[in-house]
Amino acid sequence: MLALVLASVSVKAGGLVTNTNQNAAFLRNFAQEGQYGEITAIYANPAGGAFLRKGWHLSLNDQVAIQERDITTTLPLFQKNLNDPNPTHHFDGDAQALMIPSFTFSYNWDKWSISSHFAIGGGGGRCEFENGLGSFETLYATSIYKTVSSAGALPLYTGYNIGRSYMKGSNYFYGLQVGATYKILDNLSAFVGIRGVYASANYNGFVSGVTYTLKNPVTDEYNKTYAEADLSLNCDQSGVGVTPILGIDWKINDKWNVSAKYEFKTRIRLKNSTSIYAGDKLASNPALVTNPKSVKIGASYHWYQDSEASKFEDLQKYNHDSHEVIVGAEWRTGKWITVSGSWQKTMYNVDDEGMSDVSFNLSSNSMGLGIRIHCTKDVNVDFAYMKTFYKDRNVNTALTPVLNKTDVYHRTNDVIGMAVNMSF
Repeated sequence: MLALVLASVSVKAGGLVTNTNQNAAFLRNFAQEGQYGEITAIYANPAGGAFLRKGWHLSLNDQVAIQERDITTTLPLFQKNLNDPNPTHHFDGDAQALMIPSFTFSYNWDKWSISSHFAIGGGGGRCEFENGLGSFETLYATSIYKTVSSAGALPLYTGYNIGRSYMKGSNYFYGLQVGATYKILDNLSAFVGIRGVYASANYNGFVSGVTYTLKNPVTDEYNKTYAEADLSLNCDQSGVGVTPILGIDWKINDKWNVSAKYEFKTRIRLKNSTSIYAGDKLASNPALVTNPKSVKIGASYHWYQDSEASKFEDLQKYNHDSHEVIVGAEWRTGKWITVSGSWQKTMYNVDDEGMSDVSFNLSSNSMGLGIRIHCTKDVNVDFAYMKTFYKDRNVNTALTPVLNKTDVYHRTNDVIGMAVNMSF
């Protein structure tokens, strides 16, 4: 029975894959869509690159991210765990990325601008669960319980023990964007581009040494019985996709700017033992900036058409559109320093059936702050920090008509970044 249960398990990881954090400038001010004439805003507002001065522009970035993913799983059968007879078990995952590089360049002449941008555009990064996942223990706890019950030995069943459980997963979506911007009018520009996406993922885990104990009614002794199967997981996935991109920027006057970007659906066929699909749409609607000479105030709205994403065909119906609202401000305090701060609210809309301990998305509020040091006319440096506060999510799953499992998903996230931006 345990073998049949394990055979029915499908590996689903990552979650919705859009990542708008593309550089250190984003960490200090999330509202990048309204920025124009800034090399660091090429990803968020590529059409605004037309207003860079003539010549070459380059931005080199690195970020450090530390994230914790905590899952609390409650199942009455966990009380039979001989090492931890509490019905609620905690599974903690640690993720650290000491290097998240990205780069942006642009070359401007006359009314034209060509640009390129490389960054990790999505994915859950790398995360390690030293004690495995709640879904792993749930498989064994329920399977052993059913085996003992079907044999009529439930009154003799005293408990189970898991020798070792472990899970490590990673998934990255690398994006290389290239495109061209044309200045239609002195204050109006349009962008056409394309992004190539390479997806790479690996999931490695195991459960071993699982035993359960029955009490011998004759000798009053305990007999240890080995479970029939260990769980072993080692899965690699990779795939390539293409995203067409359109953008427009309108400088209404020296104090107001409006921009919009639309990214078409990205289809990626992940290659492994099964064929699965991933996709995402992004619409970035009007953003505005006021008084660019000293104080900039920006607001942005993102609409992700995740209901059309079919990363896993059986989960597509559980994904609904997601939304983000962003506000940010910058203040150039003098010749050398610009300070900034911003807020972002991300609202996911995923049904309980689309959540698992391998893949879960939590709505959140993020705060970002930082400084830009203007070293010379042509060189500046960004230092920034972002903190994300996630909203915990409770998910109840009916394993049988009388047996329920409850998972509480929790996550924390801290990111620091720095960048060197140059024009020449």
